[in-house]
Amino acid sequence: MKALLETHDTIAERRHAGDATTNGVSGCHNNITFMPEENGHPVDTIRMVGLRKKPDEPLGLTVREDESGYLIIARIMAGGSIDRQGLLHVGDAICEVNGMEVETLKALHEEVAKCRDSVTLKVIPALHDPPAANQVTSSLHPDSTKTICYMRALYCYDPAEDTLLPTCPTQTATEIGLKFNKGDILQIVDQSDPNWWQAQVVGGRGRRTGLIPSQELEERRKAFVRQEYDYVHKIGICGTRISKRKKKFMFSTKKSMDYDQAELILYEEVARMPPFMRKTLVLVGTHGVGRRTLKNRIIAEDPSKFGTIIPHTSRPMRELEEDGKAYHFTTREAMEADIRNHRYLEYGELNGNLYGTKLDSILSIIRSGKMCVLDCSPASLKYLRSSSEMLPYVIFLAAPGMDEIKNLYNIGSAFGYSSRNLTFDRSSSIRYSSRRARTLESLASLYEEDDFKRTMEESAKLQRAYDKYFDLVIVNNDLNDTLNQIVEAVNRLATEPQWVPVTWVY
Repeated sequence: MKALLETHDTIAERRHAGDATTNGVSGCHNNITFMPEENGHPVDTIRMVGLRKKPDEPLGLTVREDESGYLIIARIMAGGSIDRQGLLHVGDAICEVNGMEVETLKALHEEVAKCRDSVTLKVIPALHDPPAANQVTSSLHPDSTKTICYMRALYCYDPAEDTLLPTCPTQTATEIGLKFNKGDILQIVDQSDPNWWQAQVVGGRGRRTGLIPSQELEERRKAFVRQEYDYVHKIGICGTRISKRKKKFMFSTKKSMDYDQAELILYEEVARMPPFMRKTLVLVGTHGVGRRTLKNRIIAEDPSKFGTIIPHTSRPMRELEEDGKAYHFTTREAMEADIRNHRYLEYGELNGNLYGTKLDSILSIIRSGKMCVLDCSPASLKYLRSSSEMLPYVIFLAAPGMDEIKNLYNIGSAFGYSSRNLTFDRSSSIRYSSRRARTLESLASLYEEDDFKRTMEESAKLQRAYDKYFDLVIVNNDLNDTLNQIVEAVNRLATEPQWVPVTWVY
């Protein structure tokens, strides 16, 4: 039907254009009016377009006013009412609505708002060819839209708060824009506009198409945020504590966060895959949140399914130690050579000795048919996420409240995972009879409380800086509950479809 109408218009235009040229007059016949040539443009027909309209459904287009004062259709929303009917195109100029002349966006909005079941527009067709097939849906399949790609949103967006969103006289900001949350999967259906993409939220109610900021636009917008107003940056400066306690992080968290923040990732292209098991299970969290305890309990839960690596070190072997038990012992020269050849996932130096996690050790666990459980530094997530050999499932263990952190600390101390070295003997009877001992006990309690607060702050900073790499976030209030959640999440990988980075697929 669409093709038939377009053919009719083309034949009518040619026939009456010839009559107008021969007679030297312009006229109106059968609702087709011929305008004289103006500003060097060829003669165009003015068309009357009748559209069906549902009272509760927007037309699905945006309109702008050009330099000559014409109301020009700027874009047509994929899957919307106008797109499904296929009678209007980008670039068409709207002159009248239901016989009423409209010269401003406000007037257009008022006239369209009066319409209920249908609306009749007088339009001047665009001078260019109709949009490509990927921009307008075929009228033979009105419920389908051509998908360009799928994106995982790595930030939250509310069109009601966006002052740059294109205005539309027939729709509000919440109707023309598409609200989404961090982690939502977006079906991108149009990227012809460099600033605004058309998208749908997969699994959303009604699968409505709306405008979202493009990667380029949002990057430019966020680039204008001054550092003193950036929440993450502010937290990194205010409240910084200076501690003489020896750190045992494999990487400097503050420095790695600065490097990763320089790379602004707002959308991640993904693909839907059938159920499959990931190759690595990565536990991430700040020091003292219970990563190592959970790692050991996961492996003990099913040793045939889970395994972990043995780190390498250049430290000399001590008495009663065996190579390959707690560590693989090697020379410093050999470790430095492997580090230069990028054979370590992460490494660090402590007391003049090198320690590191070798990539071959991880691959060895994977080749044995087990899922390799890692409790690595957040700085390693970028490499793991981009590797098609590792295919990680990343779980962030968020720090709980103060009481729960103290409980985790006590459990870790019982299993020998705590690095706290008090300056007095807690079991000594002196501490109950000596004022000095009671003072030392109070100081130790203050130091511990300070550590707990630092753990909570560091956990929040890590989550804000690296959440784009997380598949699951668990607040570690109770070790048993957290363990059950992790096991259930891993089991779901074998039964439910997954959205994964396209680099894993292609």
